[in-house]
Amino acid sequence: MIKIIIERRIMPGLEEEYDAAAREAMRASINARGFIAGESLRERHHPEHRLLITQWRDLSAWKDWLNSPERERAMQRVLPLLSEDERIRIYEHY
Repeated sequence: MIKIIIERRIMPGLEEEYDAAAREAMRASINARGFIAGESLRERHHPEHRLLITQWRDLSAWKDWLNSPERERAMQRVLPLLSEDERIRIYEHY
């Protein structure tokens, strides 16, 4: 099992639009093979800073989702709202 940590910074003033787009993207990932769970967090005093934590069965399942047409479609709404590229980190139990 792995966890994927995605850090995003949203352009100021676009937080509500981002929230709707991110919810749609999360709903799409729920149907992906190997998806276990996910949560979205907002930094307390910096609403433009977001953190997504998703849990996947294995790295293969995550990579399948990362490169899927479904994620690409979902991200078409999310990416224009970001002020910089998202940062993705992969964590595993040891």
